[in-house]
Amino acid sequence: MIKVGIIGATGYAGGELVRLLLQHSEAQIVWYGSRSYIDEKYANVYRNFFELVDDKCLDDNLDELAKQVDVIFTATPQGYLASVLSEEILSQVKVIDLSADYRIKDVATYEKWYGIEHKSPQFISEAVYGLCELNRDKTNENVRLVANPGCYTTCSILTTIPLVREKMIDPNTLIVDAKSGTSGAGRGAKVPNLYCEVNESMKAYGVATHRHTPEIEEQLGYAYGDEVMISFTPHLAPMNRGILATAYATLNKVEYPDGHMDYPTEEMLYEVYHKAYDDEYFVRVLEPGMTPETKWVEGSNFVDIAIKVDPRTHRVIMMGALDNLVKGAAGQAVQNMNLLFGLKETEGLELVPMFP
Repeated sequence: MIKVGIIGATGYAGGELVRLLLQHSEAQIVWYGSRSYIDEKYANVYRNFFELVDDKCLDDNLDELAKQVDVIFTATPQGYLASVLSEEILSQVKVIDLSADYRIKDVATYEKWYGIEHKSPQFISEAVYGLCELNRDKTNENVRLVANPGCYTTCSILTTIPLVREKMIDPNTLIVDAKSGTSGAGRGAKVPNLYCEVNESMKAYGVATHRHTPEIEEQLGYAYGDEVMISFTPHLAPMNRGILATAYATLNKVEYPDGHMDYPTEEMLYEVYHKAYDDEYFVRVLEPGMTPETKWVEGSNFVDIAIKVDPRTHRVIMMGALDNLVKGAAGQAVQNMNLLFGLKETEGLELVPMFP
């Protein structure tokens, strides 16, 4: 059994890690780390684990934890892991970080967008960006540190990258309009996230400043082979879970079999998506005419994707939906753990979406 420690086990992503790992045939959670609930029974914090988890919450001592487990998940605020990670810890244990500390390869970009100094930039270069559908071949048993992608970024990148990679769109015309459930803001008490503030309302936030923007741009830039600059606007939706990303971009003309240049058809674009994802268990390319909905991926590790060409404007609309706590956080982290330990990638994650 893989011995697992979770730092931040009482946050929303941490609780989802517990839910998924309890169903994992090869993993055993031995450390429920939580600075706020030390010595309190974990099942008293999350009553859905009553009589399923008898353990008490422990502290966030990574040095001690590294001696007891095979892998550590850190579901913690930005800057925490960077401030405590050391060569000694990484020499003993694998770390999967759900924060942004090692996602962005350029330190100056990280510090600009997150507004904090990076305390351990020496580990950034070795961290694998853990978007499994892109970096599966890099995520293996020799890897010590995985940077688990953000929720908005996972949805936005998987929704758009097939056309970026094939240069069928101009990525610098890309506009991503995304909506997230309130669990994406974390479990901490904040006035803007109170029921009366969120219910029956929709609002944009982080306009032109959201921290996932450089992460999306960096990964799309790798696929495109050049720097990419996008417009990204997130919105808070009055629901618990889910992300819906709708992206717009101008199509590039392509060469047809008879040699003439013209804009690609919707059928041609769907062929690109099927080529990219038909062998990916967790990415479901919907049939033409269908559109993704958050309710059809809730509680699962699936991403649903669809596209629509607007021939009037020569733009394509790309749509994707996922559960921000599963594929957008804990599910993807478990997917990365499976790759790190040479397990079946879908182990513990073959979850049918919940409805209603």
